[in-house]
Amino acid sequence: MKKILLFFWNTFVITKNKVKDFLYYIKDCVYVIFHKAPSVMTCEETVEYILKNNCCVTRFGDGEIKLLKGQNIYFQKSNEQIQKEFSKILSQKTNNLLVCIPAIFDRDQLKPYSDGHRKYWKKHLSYFRKYWYRDLNFDRVYGDAFISRHYMNLRDKETGIEEYFALVKKLWEGKDIIIVEGEKSRLGMGNDLFDGARSVRRILGPSSQCFSKYDELLEEAKKHGKDVLFILALGPSATIMAYDLCVAGYTAIDMGNIDTEYEWYKMKATEKMPIKDKMVYEAGAGVGVGGVDDPEYLSQIIAKIC
Repeated sequence: MKKILLFFWNTFVITKNKVKDFLYYIKDCVYVIFHKAPSVMTCEETVEYILKNNCCVTRFGDGEIKLLKGQNIYFQKSNEQIQKEFSKILSQKTNNLLVCIPAIFDRDQLKPYSDGHRKYWKKHLSYFRKYWYRDLNFDRVYGDAFISRHYMNLRDKETGIEEYFALVKKLWEGKDIIIVEGEKSRLGMGNDLFDGARSVRRILGPSSQCFSKYDELLEEAKKHGKDVLFILALGPSATIMAYDLCVAGYTAIDMGNIDTEYEWYKMKATEKMPIKDKMVYEAGAGVGVGGVDDPEYLSQIIAKIC
């Protein structure tokens, strides 16, 4: 009897959710008739723009917009301060700061991506498009937030990918960089992603709920000279830190998942999978990722605030 009741309950819930998704989709189709899509560069155009202008970069994705709405995500709880900062960064234009959002707001932008990726973002927009549009400035051109996710979600995972990563590496080529990252992210460890940098140092923060240590991490970053380039991988906290460092006269680029995408590219992976000794929330959520004894990586750590 319990199995029968459970079956009917599950069927009811699934049907209810499908109807809800369909109604939101119809509502979104009507909404886009009366609201134009924001202007967003391609990934290549975005990287070229950063190289040409030597600017700071902050990125917004689905997690950030959920936090802006007041929803919690897996590794960061929302609060009023985060919401206020996100709204400000999205809407205001700040000198030397490129704000990046996903290139998802019309069908043509989604064409290069896999069926699953397109389906995900269509559903996301059905529920969240109005929250994006509420704070976006439609008189400006945004960069593409997928600059750090330019492999796994693509339909064609071969054409131009090697050239794209070569272009991205120019962002830190010959520069002294400080990576501000979660303690288990370990960007560039075990691969050649940052081999072109003149020097690499690291400031480590928490792997989750990073905003709880935000002030200390920002203070630690500001102890260093303004001639360094900060590479940020702190989840939603990086979105705010890129802005704060920019306002303070530093150069910072939020590159989030760039190492994960690079590792998958080197592996020729066709689906998201765990990466040895690195936190990957989208594949295993870091289960089994412990300490590390890589001497080069350990020598680069200059501060740990967890």
